[in-house]
Amino acid sequence: MNRRNFLTVSTAAAVLARAPFSAANAALHESVDGVAGSWDPAGEDAAAGLRYTQERSFLDSPLGRIAYIDRGSGRPTLLLHGFPLSSFQWRGVIDRLSATRRCIAPDMMGLGYTEVADGQSVTPASQAQMIATFLDRLNVGEVDLMANDSGGAVAQLFLIAHPERVRTLLLTNCDVETDSPPAAVLPIIESARAGVYPDLFLEPWLRHKDVARSATGLGGMCYSKPMYPTDTALEQYLGPLVASAARKALVNRYTLGLTPNPLEGISSRLRKCSVPTRIVWGMSDSIFSTRSPDYLASILPRLAGVRRVRQAKLFFPEEYPEVIAEEARRLSAA
Repeated sequence: MNRRNFLTVSTAAAVLARAPFSAANAALHESVDGVAGSWDPAGEDAAAGLRYTQERSFLDSPLGRIAYIDRGSGRPTLLLHGFPLSSFQWRGVIDRLSATRRCIAPDMMGLGYTEVADGQSVTPASQAQMIATFLDRLNVGEVDLMANDSGGAVAQLFLIAHPERVRTLLLTNCDVETDSPPAAVLPIIESARAGVYPDLFLEPWLRHKDVARSATGLGGMCYSKPMYPTDTALEQYLGPLVASAARKALVNRYTLGLTPNPLEGISSRLRKCSVPTRIVWGMSDSIFSTRSPDYLASILPRLAGVRRVRQAKLFFPEEYPEVIAEEARRLSAA
């Protein structure tokens, strides 16, 4: 199947997979809202890319060399990014929180600049194990945890394995047991099974960044603002993934690790979770179901509320970092 057909199938699957939203447990939920957003990527991203390159550290472990950003001081906050992004996704949030918190953002195995050990698994369960090892090596115990997209699946797996290490949890659009992997991602998984996902999607997006920001590209599918993702962000996200045949093979392996459902059977354990959790969900997402916040509200016993951002799509933490920073402070105060 050629690239155009894959994009068409992916977009159609995303639209058909979405069901109309209906609110449940209204007393727990805030009304749907919109936000204007104040961050100007055109004026800041080039400088942010240079700063990230200078700040990026590497931690040696049996799983590989884990790339990460560690900025600020105070309560540790761990930020887990989505796919095919990297910790650069959280740059705006880190800028807003690092004055009062220690913000730690690793690149997942198989993504970003993390170097994976030979033969190391890169499934979501293995990523959760990596996070535990990573925090141990940094001598970090308890964290405020926030996550997006596939990072949300890793966050849930880490939470049930190490509940004593999570002080609070802030989940944005991400996998849940009833929607993992989402239908819109299945064509991507099939392209990885054929060994062509980076060649069919990532490399063309990196070479033709305007295509990446088009309606059928990464931008149109996952962002609400037409200037996203910026040229700098695309270089940060996709550059490492297509740098060599070995990295391309690793990306295909990462993608295949998203199935079968990595969260199968997790709900019964989440029902016993004692960690205060807040949900912030982009309601224009065409990848994950807009009913997932209600599902999470029905199983999480210490839910601290749901905020719905009307125009936001999957990767909105990158576009609206002020929303995430506000919600993080709100959750901590609560």
